[in-house]
Amino acid sequence: MNRLSIVLLAVLSLMMVSCKEKKTPTVIIAPKPVEEVKNDPSRMQEINQDMNVDWIGKTYQVVIRRVSDESLPMVKDENGNKYYDNVITLSVIRPDGSEFFSRTFKKTDFSSYLDDKTRNNGALLGIVLDRAEGDNLVFAASVGSPDRLSDEFIPLVLTLSRMGDVNIKKDTALDTTSDRPEVEEDDGV
Repeated sequence: MNRLSIVLLAVLSLMMVSCKEKKTPTVIIAPKPVEEVKNDPSRMQEINQDMNVDWIGKTYQVVIRRVSDESLPMVKDENGNKYYDNVITLSVIRPDGSEFFSRTFKKTDFSSYLDDKTRNNGALLGIVLDRAEGDNLVFAASVGSPDRLSDEFIPLVLTLSRMGDVNIKKDTALDTTSDRPEVEEDDGV
C-alpha cells in the first residue's frame, strides 16, 4: 500500500500543479472594421417588368424597364450618398405584336409636381401599371429618395389614353387600388 499511496500522491500533485498553471487566453480582440464611405455613385437596381392587361376588349402587353442613366445629373439620398438617376421606358404592345405606345420618361417629365428637394436630389423611382379603366391605362409613378430603405417619395398618377395621350397628375391618395377622388393638378404631357 505504501507504493500505491505514493503513486496516488504523485498523481494528485501533478493534477494540482496543472490546475494552478495559468492558461494564456486565446481571445483575440480586433478592432471593428470601419465601413468606407463610398465616393463612387451607386446605381439603383434595374427593373424589367412584362405583364398582360385586358384593355378595351383585348389583351395588351405592358413592358416597363428602369435603368440608371449616367448622362443625367447625380442625385443624393438623405445621407449624402450619390446615385445615378434613372430613366423608365414604358411600352404598350398590341395583341398583334405591333407597338401602340413607347416613351422613355425622366424625372424632368414630372418636375412640375415636385418640391425643390425632390427635384434636386430625388430619383425617378418607378412606374407601375395600376389598372385599366375605361379608355385609359392608369399607372402609379413615383419620384423620391434613391435609398431603397427610404419611404420619402412623391406619388403621381400617369394616365395613357387609347389615343396615346399621356396625362400626369399628383396623387394624394396613398392606396393605388382605391378610388381616386383626390387627384389634383392635371397636366397633359
